[in-house]
Amino acid sequence: MKFGMRRPSLKKRISARTSLKRQIVHRAGLKMPRGYGWLRNPKKYVYNKVYNRTTFDIFKLIKKLFK
Repeated sequence: MKFGMRRPSLKKRISARTSLKRQIVHRAGLKMPRGYGWLRNPKKYVYNKVYNRTTFDIFKLIKKLFK
């Protein structure tokens, strides 16, 4: 598990929004409500919960500094 700052990746940012799987799910209307990730994939939900609490995003940090 990673601790500290997340390394930003432009390639991953773009691919997450333009992936074929995402397009199919959105167009088919199979989206689940926010907070239902544990129902769809519990293992991924737990990993992401821990990851998001132990790391931070540099862009959010910069945004808070200049607010």
